[in-house]
Parts: sequence; C-alpha cells; structure tokens
Amino acid sequence: METVLAGLVGLLFAAAIYLMLSGVLVRFVFGFVLIGNAINLLIFAAGRMAHTRPPLIPDGQAALTAPAANALPQALILTAIVIGFAMITFLLVLLYRTYSQTGTLDADDDAFLEETGRVVPGYDEACVADVDADAEVGP
Repeated sequence: METVLAGLVGLLFAAAIYLMLSGVLVRFVFGFVLIGNAINLLIFAAGRMAHTRPPLIPDGQAALTAPAANALPQALILTAIVIGFAMITFLLVLLYRTYSQTGTLDADDDAFLEETGRVVPGYDEACVADVDADAEVGP
C-alpha cells in the first residue's frame, strides 16, 4: 500500500509543478492545492499504514507494552489542512484583486505585464530599431 501512495504522491507533485509553471494564475492556485494535498499524503504515508492500538498506558503500568499508533502524523496533517485552507483563501483573494486590477489572469498578457512594470506602455521595439539605424555616428 505504501508503494501505491508513494507513486500517487509523485504523480500529484508532478501535476502540481506542471500547473504552477504554466503562467496562468488560476492554474497556479490549482497547483498549489495539489501540492498541499501531496504533502499531506506524504506525511500520512510516513506515519505508517498499519492498524495498531491507540497509545494509551493501562493503569498500574509505566510504559506501553506493545507497539502503538503514532498520533503525531495525524496532528501534523490536521494542522497542514487548516494552514493550507487559509493560504488557498488568501491566494483566491489575491487572484480576484489581480483580475480586478489587470483585467486578465494570464501572466504573459500585455495588460498584466504593463501593470507589473515588466513592459513599458507604448514601447515598440521596431521603432527603436529604426531610430538607431538612422542615428549619426560621431561628432
């Protein structure tokens, strides 16, 4: 069972990285959700899949007498789910704000690039090349 979960975690990581590198912000958020689920599944698989009894010490004893389940992976997963939900909500608010500011969610769109300052509005490379070719050299 652990082998199947390891393959599933790898598949989820690969799909998440693919989505996050696509350049469309909605796909980035879906990739973020997938990578969070992959990490939760990885922690779950690392905590053993075998059914064992709860870690309760019987009355009159000082330690456990048999192997017991580890509650730490479940606590970590629960914490990660809560933090992941908050991060996804924050990303969705940022996504909405980005769309309302730029009018697009494509990171390669001109409106998005102009808003982020990566492209100067009205800049045309062909005009600059023509001006450079006509410029005089020397005094």
